[in-house]
Amino acid sequence: MNIREKISSTIKTALESAVSSGKLQSTDQFPAIVLEVPPKKEFGDFASNVAMQSAKIFRKSPRNIAEIIRDEIRDSKLIDRIEIAGPGFMNFYLAENVIYDQLSEIFANLDRIGYLAPKNAGKIQFEYVSANPTGSLHVGHGRGAAVGSALVNLFRAAGFDVESEFYINDAGNQMENLALSVEARYLELLGIAAEFPENGYHGVDIIETAQKIIDRDGRKYLEMNREDRLKIFQDLAYAEKLDQLKTDLADFRVTFDKWFSERTLHPKAVNDAIEILKSNGSIYEKDGALWLKSTDYGDDQDRVVIRDNGVPTYLAADIAYHKNKFERGFAKMINLWGADHHGYIARVKAAMSALGFDSEKLQIILLQMVALYRSGELVKMSKRTGQSITLRELMEEIGIDAARYFFLMRSADAQLDFDLDLAKKQSNENPVFYVQYAHARICSLIRQAAESNLKIDGEIKFNLLKDETEIDLIHKIESFDEEIDRAAEDFAPQRISKYVYDLASNFHSFYNKCRVIGVDEDLAKSRLALAKITQAAIKRGLEIIGVSAPESM
Repeated sequence: MNIREKISSTIKTALESAVSSGKLQSTDQFPAIVLEVPPKKEFGDFASNVAMQSAKIFRKSPRNIAEIIRDEIRDSKLIDRIEIAGPGFMNFYLAENVIYDQLSEIFANLDRIGYLAPKNAGKIQFEYVSANPTGSLHVGHGRGAAVGSALVNLFRAAGFDVESEFYINDAGNQMENLALSVEARYLELLGIAAEFPENGYHGVDIIETAQKIIDRDGRKYLEMNREDRLKIFQDLAYAEKLDQLKTDLADFRVTFDKWFSERTLHPKAVNDAIEILKSNGSIYEKDGALWLKSTDYGDDQDRVVIRDNGVPTYLAADIAYHKNKFERGFAKMINLWGADHHGYIARVKAAMSALGFDSEKLQIILLQMVALYRSGELVKMSKRTGQSITLRELMEEIGIDAARYFFLMRSADAQLDFDLDLAKKQSNENPVFYVQYAHARICSLIRQAAESNLKIDGEIKFNLLKDETEIDLIHKIESFDEEIDRAAEDFAPQRISKYVYDLASNFHSFYNKCRVIGVDEDLAKSRLALAKITQAAIKRGLEIIGVSAPESM
């Protein structure tokens, strides 16, 4: 339990005691206890408006409630004093040794830093990326991959039971168009005129796929009937694209617990879902097609699930897929979709409600667009392919660490302006370099300490750390667990990116002001221990967002 949690618990106990003694009226309702760090140190270590939030509950003035809380916790070993400001704000000043005791506890459990206690909240599923296996991943997919994998890491760090999943869109028109596209390029490369499909895939990778087929099998597919040829081309291209997709993601430090194939839903799972909706009156027929009564569940219009030619729509497959998810018993299901899917949310949730599921268990996070800039100019196309810039090209140009960190600097619901020049800079202007340099600097310090025979053994006198930069660094370290909790609560991995940056900044200030080697031995040991704790926190924070922590730079 960190200091903030301990103070919150102390306030809650004080309120319960005041109710028990009759100082406050009995109630089943208690206020939310929110603690903030004041903007100025003279206002205390923590501040709370809990008394103001309690006024309506206890029917007393906030100042009166604040005085009662203060009286109830007067003998606390945690808090030195409480000052009441204005109409009832409470400023808490910690007892002198509290932060040092907390730091000593962190140091004794250094291998658990950034790992919160397990939460009994059921299994949470994250489904993200889920790109069609028809071509290369682009930078938009890269943002989804970075955010999704960081959220999985973050929730696991916060103590949740998490499962990650990739939904492979390997059925329907896109797979037919993949086969047709490969066939057209195959014929063209053999000097045979071919009409390219209207909705075909124009990427250079399709030409490369066709060339591989020729290199291996030559012209033999010309003698085959077209239906068989297209089936073979689809299977070959699908296997190649899916393998490349998995490779690119793995290289980007993104892995999944489960890969779910859409093909497994056809036809039985789709038909079963449609039959249930028919039987409960949620589907009707119109113009030869089957329509979902999605307006009954908040959608702006009803939706076709089976076309008039008997072919299921994409929505029908998505209904079957999400039905499968609900039946697997997840406590919560989080989907990461591109912002262009905004209008799709209501219809999927409507279908789940129509099937009798609690649609509130399904949450959609929308990812806004990524705009790449080089030399201040918007970069629209790849110089190599003339197509959208791929995730692979981005990794090759700026590196995996920079790509992941920059994707995770902003909230997913905000457009990201990605400065390629900045991402490649080896200077403190580049935030990921700045953070990694702090970690490498600590590693270098530890090596120097070993060469100087400075060891962290025996009693560590953390109470010798009195400098303002030391205290700021300690407070930042002690807030790590709370930052993880808040980031998970808000689905905001960018908070961890900011946290490690701020922690690095605190460390650089400490390092530039406070000598470690060559000072009094007890002070040197305490400062070296503080540096090791900082190193562990930076490394763990970077691990959560999928960025490496180099030991030298």
